[in-house]
Amino acid sequence: MKRRNKQCLNCGEEFLPKTVASVYCSHICSKKAYKRKIKLLKIEDEVKALINKIPENRAFISVPEAGMLFGIAKKTLYRLVGQGKIPSVNLGTRLVRIDRRVMEGMFGPARSLPQAESAPKKKLYSLEKEDCYSIGEIAQRFQISEGSVYSHIRKYSIPTRQIGKHVYAPKSEIDNLYNGNDFI
Repeated sequence: MKRRNKQCLNCGEEFLPKTVASVYCSHICSKKAYKRKIKLLKIEDEVKALINKIPENRAFISVPEAGMLFGIAKKTLYRLVGQGKIPSVNLGTRLVRIDRRVMEGMFGPARSLPQAESAPKKKLYSLEKEDCYSIGEIAQRFQISEGSVYSHIRKYSIPTRQIGKHVYAPKSEIDNLYNGNDFI
């Protein structure tokens, strides 16, 4: 099978990937992309903290607050206020306030930053002896080595239970893994 060149997600240069999953041309590009990702997450957390400080029931908000809430640049908002497209109240130097309802009417509801993914729902298994296969039974049934069974159990986080000298894994998960060909 011939490998094809890919384009680096960081610098844009073409490169011959070492693995199928390679997306960066070098370790340097990988580090730069990681640092950029961490910086963006930090900025996103700071913006989220500032957004959470803005009371929901406040009718008039400042231009920077409106920019954060609606994801619009401050310069754009000031320009629209200056053109009269967004009605505003000037309470003094640097105290321009915008009606929140007008902003929601023009730009839709205030944006909400993507929430952190909730932990996946935990599956409940019966780890009773009659509902499980032993490692030896799995190896015989699917004609693979016990070492492979152990590595697949670790890789796919399949729960196990040890009773005496034998280790047991739920039949439903093992059947799903090996009959569904997920392990290939």
